[in-house]
Amino acid sequence: MKTKNLKKTITRWVLRIVLFFFLSSLAATIIYSFIRVPITPLMIIRLTEGLFSGDPVGIHKKWTPIKEISPNMVRAVVASEDQLFLEHNGFDFNAIDKARKHNEHSRRKRGASTISQQTAKNVFLWPARTWFRKGLEVYFTVLIEIFWSKERIMEVYLNVAEMGNGYYGVGAAAPHFFNKKPSQLTKAEAAAIAACLPDPRRRNPAKPSPYVAGRRNAILRHMNQINPIDFSK
Repeated sequence: MKTKNLKKTITRWVLRIVLFFFLSSLAATIIYSFIRVPITPLMIIRLTEGLFSGDPVGIHKKWTPIKEISPNMVRAVVASEDQLFLEHNGFDFNAIDKARKHNEHSRRKRGASTISQQTAKNVFLWPARTWFRKGLEVYFTVLIEIFWSKERIMEVYLNVAEMGNGYYGVGAAAPHFFNKKPSQLTKAEAAAIAACLPDPRRRNPAKPSPYVAGRRNAILRHMNQINPIDFSK
């Protein structure tokens, strides 16, 4: 009898936790569809790491509406990170399949996360390579694709993505690296920032290493090959 009651109690609490998570995540997604994201788990993690290491970096960010961000920056991240951004519903299954086949035979792992997936991870989750975290990323990606427009996804991505050591979003990165407003970034400058995104804490777009310069030039070529990003369609 006691075992039955214990099972019922556990089941009841599990259902409550699942329901609370679903409702709270749904509410947060809807709220963030129109208000600025104030802080992210990664910002807190980086701040804490800096404090414990004795090398605090702080949190440098300045929310910038997408209309005040250079179209070059939008085009650069699409060319670099997700060329089918306007076409898919959050997942690029062809890229996922290619990455899976590559990773089966290579030590250097390749990712296939779309900008939507990266935005979901940046806003709601923490950096980790686990199936549980990946499952949550899929869940939040579906939510933002349902409740946010593509323009909103891009706006949030460009405001919360880590773009330097303690710098988040192009509103902070543009003046820090190039002494410019985000609206003033040239193609080359935007491509340089995008080239550093895989490892922004160790790379400097204003002083690119040969590797970053090579990535920047490749992104510039891709930028010239894709159509201008038009969110009005």
